[in-house]
Amino acid sequence: MFSFLAKKKPSTALINAQPITVQPKETLLQAALREGINFPHSCRVGGCATCKCKLVSGKVRELTEAGYVLSDDELDQGYILACQSVPQSDVRIEVDLAAQQARRQVGGRVVGQDRLTHDIVRLRIQLDEALAYKAGQFAELSLDSLSGVARSYSFANPVQPDSQVSFFVRRVPGGVFSSWVHEQNLIGQTVRVDGPLGDFWLRPADTPLLLIAGGSGLAPILALLKDGVAQQCARSTTLLFGAREERDLYALDEIQDIARQWAGRFRFIPVLSAAEADATWRGERGLVVDHIEPVIEAGSQAYLCGPPPMIDSAVSVLRQLGVSGDQIFADRFTTLHDGVAAAA
Repeated sequence: MFSFLAKKKPSTALINAQPITVQPKETLLQAALREGINFPHSCRVGGCATCKCKLVSGKVRELTEAGYVLSDDELDQGYILACQSVPQSDVRIEVDLAAQQARRQVGGRVVGQDRLTHDIVRLRIQLDEALAYKAGQFAELSLDSLSGVARSYSFANPVQPDSQVSFFVRRVPGGVFSSWVHEQNLIGQTVRVDGPLGDFWLRPADTPLLLIAGGSGLAPILALLKDGVAQQCARSTTLLFGAREERDLYALDEIQDIARQWAGRFRFIPVLSAAEADATWRGERGLVVDHIEPVIEAGSQAYLCGPPPMIDSAVSVLRQLGVSGDQIFADRFTTLHDGVAAAA
């Protein structure tokens, strides 16, 4: 009669036929890393698909919905996110362990610390050596002056000949790293860039592009667009940029340059969600997702980057409009607090 009080026992996971022990409430990724397996991963909070693997047998409890980062085809084949999967039985997993090999750490120094808005700073870093990455990917940043703290940020520009990279750092209330970047003079300080990470990049196609960015989520979108200009991309493109107030809009000159150089049709539509009292604003108002239906073109491929609520709402709208899951690519900008909440 007291069986419900019995302590849960560890389970066994076969990862490419290598057995590991998974403790109760432990995710597959946590167990694999603890046992020394170089399992591909990056955000650890279900915001990317770096740790995706195929569940061949057994059952897992998924901590978050994986549909926004895995395609319908991948879900049908049994793919899961290792960082969000807690085994409920013995399991067998297949994963491409070679996917982690391209990641490496490169040193550099801060050469620019530009304030873009009241809560976003562009951090420009001169790398000591070239780092290959795809426009749209991200990296883990750590500052020598802030020991033991690393945070993930998207590259805000494609690979440059001079090996200079930039990142948009939004100030997060109580955030150790972001507060340091906003409050300290970092020019000349040494930094470590660990990457590349993530699978958010422009897929080749001839279909129209719908890009949706919120806040500092504009960083990887700008990188995609600048790379598109360099590649003479002629796809019809619409960029929806959601912000609260007009003071939260930034990089407008860069977007104007992109629009001027884009080989195909290019539309830029900023949308303000808190501009009710601003009589001078002549642009769109409301939630950025409410403006998807009027502008989306038939057969569009969608790229979304921003806070999780925006991503989830946008994915829902896109699916209702008939956009298949394998044509929606998302990069959820999660904070450390978001990650802790997801794992609770």
